[in-house]
Amino acid sequence: MYIIVGLGNPGREYGNTRHNIGWDVIDVLADRAHMDVLEKKHKAIIGKGVIAGQKCILAKPQTYMNLSGESVRELVDYYKIDEEMELIVISDDVSLEVGQIRIRKKGSAGGHNGLKSIIGHLGHDTFQRVKMGVGEKPKGYDLADWVLGHFSNEERKLMDDAAKRAAEAIELMITEGADVAMNRYNRKTEGTL
Repeated sequence: MYIIVGLGNPGREYGNTRHNIGWDVIDVLADRAHMDVLEKKHKAIIGKGVIAGQKCILAKPQTYMNLSGESVRELVDYYKIDEEMELIVISDDVSLEVGQIRIRKKGSAGGHNGLKSIIGHLGHDTFQRVKMGVGEKPKGYDLADWVLGHFSNEERKLMDDAAKRAAEAIELMITEGADVAMNRYNRKTEGTL
């Protein structure tokens, strides 16, 4: 069984922001697998179904970004998964260009508070993640304002395409493993800013 967690913040004001791109990917995965993500459990809204032939839980933590680890810890404990192999976390990344995706099997939080919380609650940084490039913060911008800001129309189109690619990458991670997915998706793609 896999637990796939998209990071984001609850509340209408956070919809379609850079920080909530993880939720967008969850929506694409749910749509592709004909799953509903509506059940409130483990400090998250979750859906259960089959993706790429494997039982999966899709989760959108409702703890706000900085406390994402609380929800992930509950999910991992309840479903008793191997968090190094069966947990996939989707987050925004300001060090990647808009529309770029990067798959990792471990690593630091890189300044991302949601990942920092998950690492703190798990007690290690060895779990699979899909980082979604949302572009570097412009000079003079506050980082929080940047990640809580909305995409331009051009960026939104790129991010919609990136969310579809991320969903495909996650399906490949499930069927063939993270290394195969990294080889295929960890390169600069046409149509990034």
